[in-house]
Amino acid sequence: MIEITNLSKRFAQQLAVDNLSFSVAPGEVLGFLGPNGAGKSTTMKMLSGFLAPTSGTASIHGFDIQKQRLKAQQLIGYLPEGAPCYGDMRVQGFLEFIAEIRGFRGAEKRSRVAKASAQLELDKVLGQSIETLSKGFKRRVGLAQAILHDPRVLILDEPTDGLDPNQKHQVRQLIQGLAKDKIVIISTHILEEVSALCTRAVIIAGGRLLADGTPLELESRSRYHQAVTLLADAAVDSSALAALPGVAGVERNERDGSLTVLASAGQVIFPQVNQLIHQRGWAVREIEVERGRLDEVFRSLTRGEAA
Repeated sequence: MIEITNLSKRFAQQLAVDNLSFSVAPGEVLGFLGPNGAGKSTTMKMLSGFLAPTSGTASIHGFDIQKQRLKAQQLIGYLPEGAPCYGDMRVQGFLEFIAEIRGFRGAEKRSRVAKASAQLELDKVLGQSIETLSKGFKRRVGLAQAILHDPRVLILDEPTDGLDPNQKHQVRQLIQGLAKDKIVIISTHILEEVSALCTRAVIIAGGRLLADGTPLELESRSRYHQAVTLLADAAVDSSALAALPGVAGVERNERDGSLTVLASAGQVIFPQVNQLIHQRGWAVREIEVERGRLDEVFRSLTRGEAA
């Protein structure tokens, strides 16, 4: 269990993290979201013991990150922002160096390095110096060092930054596999990653907690929750859709011509929309009931706070 209680961090006159409290249980993949400057990286640095809080506490499986820092850090795999590595070292040598720092020697060291390299598909670049690698490969080396000791807690700051779509898919699968018996915290700007990976999401801005819930719970706060989007071959009478009971309005997407029928709060409008389509004989090619749009929830929550 990770426990964060009234955690704050001040830099001179800037309050970067403001009385933040939440907990994370084993098996959870927590998406840690917020605009630039929200305090995400600062929180993760405090949680991993690399930065001392101004006030408040954080513990990793019962170990206070300040009073029992080394015991807490032994349980953590940390991928910081930018994945700083020793650029002049070869990948193989760097991972062996990290393994030795973690206390592994001989066959166990070689086994750990080989397993992490295989999981991140680094075999082809093990002999290259890190400074010659692409941004995506540097990120994968950083992730390999974070999982090398099979930690109970993974703290990952933008883990798929710089990866191509295939690599992103691979890393997401890896994280999902690792999360079965670990705590995983992921800071990300990629909201699709939250839906794809996370069992829960926390949104912060101005260093303060704004929302905490499952992706579905957060999406349900969107004005598009239970909205019906349809794409028709011919003109559809939007005024007739807007007049249906439970409908809050109709929006047209000028790019593809689709219509989104918005539901009033707490209303389910698909049955009446579907009935009207059949009554009017509209040739609808696609129809979808939306769960909500996480990006819209994110913007509505953080717009004022970020400013």
